[in-house]
Amino acid sequence: MSTEQDTCVVVPTIREHECVRAYVENAREHGFDADRLFFVLVTEEFCDVEAMRTMLDEEGVDGAVFDGSDREAWFAANDVAEFDHLIPAASHAQTSFGLLYLWAHERFEYGVFLDDDTLPHPDADFFGTHMENLAFEGRVKSVRSDESWVNVLYQSDTDLYPRGYPYAAMDETVETDVEHVESVVASQGLWTNVPDLDAVRILMDGDLQGQAETRTTADDFERDFVASEGQYLTVCSMNLAFRREVVPAFYQLPMDDNEWDVGRFDDIWSGLFLKRAADVLDKQVYNGGPLCEHNKAPRSTFDDLANEVAGLELNEHVWEVVDDVGEDAESFEEAFAAMADALAEGDFEEWTNGAFLNHCGEYMRDWLDCLATLSARCDAAAESTVVVADD
Repeated sequence: MSTEQDTCVVVPTIREHECVRAYVENAREHGFDADRLFFVLVTEEFCDVEAMRTMLDEEGVDGAVFDGSDREAWFAANDVAEFDHLIPAASHAQTSFGLLYLWAHERFEYGVFLDDDTLPHPDADFFGTHMENLAFEGRVKSVRSDESWVNVLYQSDTDLYPRGYPYAAMDETVETDVEHVESVVASQGLWTNVPDLDAVRILMDGDLQGQAETRTTADDFERDFVASEGQYLTVCSMNLAFRREVVPAFYQLPMDDNEWDVGRFDDIWSGLFLKRAADVLDKQVYNGGPLCEHNKAPRSTFDDLANEVAGLELNEHVWEVVDDVGEDAESFEEAFAAMADALAEGDFEEWTNGAFLNHCGEYMRDWLDCLATLSARCDAAAESTVVVADD
């Protein structure tokens, strides 16, 4: 019996595409059926696209590689060329293209995001653990704070806060409990070695090469957990699995390629939208294992700071904008539409680059329209293949 290919693995890469080999090896070493996996590598023309395709062939896994021209051709071939602006140029937010590819192929029930500067821990079943998390039903630790934010590093003996955690929510009082979980829609694996910090916090940790002096180990992540309802957390796309149903509320936003020069908050803000929608729909985001090893390449901390500073004030407030909208939503589409309206129609002039949030709201609306167009195209294609039996 052939294996159903149900998982789309999205890897934005311009540096170390060879990391894919380690993830495929991990799957096979732990008995996870690699035939379930389809790899989508999102890259640029200046990279060795043919080497990436050769790698997939050598590993014996299905996949496709899309540079800028390939993405443009894909939009045209799928009758959604009017929406190609949704994918920003030369930005990590190009992971959104992988979401579109997943959505256009109904066989994919799950998605996985991997960054190319990560590696799986050899002793852990990477894909298998993510799938177990998504299927999890039972009791798990739940975390909340008096600031409505959960630090995913709260179990660590360090005083680190991850990239995207609001400065105003620091020094929080943490409370833990146990709750019953039965509808997990996303599994966020955390990371050892280089912590995922913003540039300000890296500078405070005394590092000028974008990495931070303090490192994380497996001991910093003692137990898996969920953030309680009404609580927000940072969601990093370097090690993340999710169900197909969340795609409408998981757009990575037009970062970097915008007139306000806002960047670096694509996965952070999409995580806010995901968590808000999950809360409304009584679903959960699971956090903890499988851990990955984050081997961030050295680069100027000040360059990262320049890329982040345009959005720092907005990051303090985006979660407040979406926190009380979409309460009557019955799907991720409806929840995201409510958040899109709140951003597109809000008055944010008091914040530096506040108009960027209006810009995001309009793009979020386009995102939903694009998904609807792809769905209609899939439905039409399915109908055209139906064979009516003769009487």
